[in-house]
Amino acid sequence: MGSSLILALTGCSMIPEYERPASPVADGWSQGETYQAASAEQLAPPVWQSFFRDPQLRQLIDVALENNRDLRVAALNVEATRALYRIQRADRFPSLSADAGGSRTRTPSDLNGAAQSGITSQYNATLGVAWEVDLFGRVGSLQQQALEEYLATEAAQRSVQVSLIASVANTYLLWQADQALLQATQDTLQTYEDSLRLTQRSFDVGIASSLELTQARTAVETARSSLARYTRLIAEDRNALALLLGQRIPVLPAEQPQLGTALLAELPVGLPSDVMLQRPDILQAEYQLRGANANIGAARAAFFPSISLTANAGSASSQLSGLFDSGSEYWSFSPSISLPIFNAGRLQANLNYAEVIRDVRVAEYEKAIQVAFSEVANGLAARETYVDQVAAQQRLLNASEDYFQIAERRYRIGVDSYLTLLDAQRQLFSARQQLITDQLNQLTSEVDLFRALGGGWTSQTAQAAND
Repeated sequence: MGSSLILALTGCSMIPEYERPASPVADGWSQGETYQAASAEQLAPPVWQSFFRDPQLRQLIDVALENNRDLRVAALNVEATRALYRIQRADRFPSLSADAGGSRTRTPSDLNGAAQSGITSQYNATLGVAWEVDLFGRVGSLQQQALEEYLATEAAQRSVQVSLIASVANTYLLWQADQALLQATQDTLQTYEDSLRLTQRSFDVGIASSLELTQARTAVETARSSLARYTRLIAEDRNALALLLGQRIPVLPAEQPQLGTALLAELPVGLPSDVMLQRPDILQAEYQLRGANANIGAARAAFFPSISLTANAGSASSQLSGLFDSGSEYWSFSPSISLPIFNAGRLQANLNYAEVIRDVRVAEYEKAIQVAFSEVANGLAARETYVDQVAAQQRLLNASEDYFQIAERRYRIGVDSYLTLLDAQRQLFSARQQLITDQLNQLTSEVDLFRALGGGWTSQTAQAAND
């Protein structure tokens, strides 16, 4: 009965009817040879564990989700906005309080009209109720705004989580790539040092020239310089990964995965662009838009009267010992109404401000969709082109190995100069480095596409987007 009365007295709402802004992007992805989309039947489970196949990487992501400080701050922000919502929600209900007090007052004789001064006493114990009757929806609008802000913060937490997963994966892949580049540099340095020893012996017997000896030494020192650089980069990668994890990197198996292996599952990209609306950052922007829309309702309601009901009931007596005696009952009922008449345009300015903020949130929501569409489109463009690029680079590496073997045999039998052998060595080293770099770029582009798609999807989501 009481709750029904509250709902009856909290009448209308002046929140404008919400309409989701039209998507400022196309209904589908770009078409052409660059964009080879998978079919909708290739949907994967909506969990990141199924996308990242490397168990070591999954272990690191689990650690980061447990200990990363940015994610912890985002979770605390959710708790904070949840508490603010509960505070705002409480304003819709009556507040009940119990109060007790007493006073003794001495009044001089020339003030009380008596021949002598007097002392009066008053004691009371009351139960009070105060309530703002939300006839025009001001309190309800503020509650709705607080709810939307809470939901926006919750979506922001999910966005931080998806970004964290992608950052850990990309940093881990970069770490693996730098280790592969270090190994390639060590192998190349060994080859250069073998060539230097051979050239030194040939120089000592007068076969090789001082120019060839200098070229061999230059190649060795260049490789040593690269070795030092990749050693430094690996240390920096570990430090960056430890920062993301929020603790020291756990002990991992000595055998590391190869970049060329299937570390990632295939992403389902044959989906309509409406699927992006489930991205956490887009959901956050829409919740903020809804909150701004609700704030307009509160600004509109401020133009109308506010009604407050205050009541107290209890006991009052001039003697503390008689506070609860028969006949000491006390009550009061104080309804009040306040109607704004003149405020120098403050209420209108407040409404104008709320409407402008709503327009700002619309623009932010549309921009979030445009950024998401661009990121997914870039990911689709990178998918097939990197496949072709890595395949071509692998063929170039195979050709460079053949070139090096032929050049080495021809140099040893004296058919070609050392300059040809040195060129073959450098080309082979460059081809190995570029292949590792291309493999890294291919994998990180897939991780970025995973993040751009929101970090999770289901076949039901795709079906809902198509309906």
